[in-house]
Amino acid sequence: MSTPRRVAAALAAVLLLVLTAATPALAATPSTKPPVAGSLGTYNVSGVYVAGVSSGGYMATQLHVAYSSRIRGAAVFAAGPYYCSQNTVAQALYGCGDNRYPTNVSALQAYTRTWASYGWVDPVGNLSGDPVYVFHGGNDTTVKKSVTDDLVRYYQHFGASVQYDSGSAAGHSWVTPYGTQGCTATASPYLNDCGTDPQNALLRKLLGGVNAPNTGALGGTLVRFSQDTFAVNGWANGLSMDANGFAYVPSACAAGQSCRLLVALHGCAQSSGAVGTAFVDRANLNQYADTNNLIVLYPQAGTALSNPNGCWDWWGYLGATNFPIKGGAQVETIMNMVRRLDG
Repeated sequence: MSTPRRVAAALAAVLLLVLTAATPALAATPSTKPPVAGSLGTYNVSGVYVAGVSSGGYMATQLHVAYSSRIRGAAVFAAGPYYCSQNTVAQALYGCGDNRYPTNVSALQAYTRTWASYGWVDPVGNLSGDPVYVFHGGNDTTVKKSVTDDLVRYYQHFGASVQYDSGSAAGHSWVTPYGTQGCTATASPYLNDCGTDPQNALLRKLLGGVNAPNTGALGGTLVRFSQDTFAVNGWANGLSMDANGFAYVPSACAAGQSCRLLVALHGCAQSSGAVGTAFVDRANLNQYADTNNLIVLYPQAGTALSNPNGCWDWWGYLGATNFPIKGGAQVETIMNMVRRLDG
């Protein structure tokens, strides 16, 4: 599908428009690690999981459904069901953000089953029993609650074990104790402090249990690596991805201990090109990574004429219809990173 520039710009703007005015919170300051230039290594990875917010939430579900034989669970903030856009910009705008159009969740389930029969995504039976954590904030008017409700219904249809957190007053954001915005805000860098710790909940759901986070100095390494190495075309910018991505590797994982891998996907206007390392530093994942033998991969989207706000491709802005399945350019590029990390 060829997306007109003005329509794509409108879609990106709607997805992360500042819809509420709020005074920034006095943010807690996390321990951080400066990025060190390097390359992705291969580690003793025992399981792979995905998490994301907004467009990153849609991409997380695309990765989970396409590669459910490899990805064991997902955590999704502020997004709707798999293939919600149905390759149509109007549907993405009015059915997957707003709820003026229906999401047609039963049709999305049917597409998934059909595509699995073709081998375009992994067998849907893999989703049965998979842990899924879903978050929607009460002040999120960018992605309406009914849309996220349908994400829950989509996963439950395939037998996934879903935990739905819809009691927060959050705006459209990734909620974290290190958020720089107040809870109800929808404003850059889309990291909100609601006085809660959803990362504890999501990791407990995905991993089956979680140790308390490291509240002192981080002990791992934040690697800045070239995404060109993993891009299916050899040029990440050509896929509306940044030249560089990040991976946080705890010292125990670097030393060869068994570790799990979490792919963490930012939302629109939240990539390093827009907010630096704010999402990487403040998502409250590196703190848990240190104490739970968890590698965190932070792929980075980038801007393009068809994608001015640096969203992940969940509506087909790259011009290909295979964006949500195996072979999709961004899906495969991220999976190439996963394949390197887990051997």
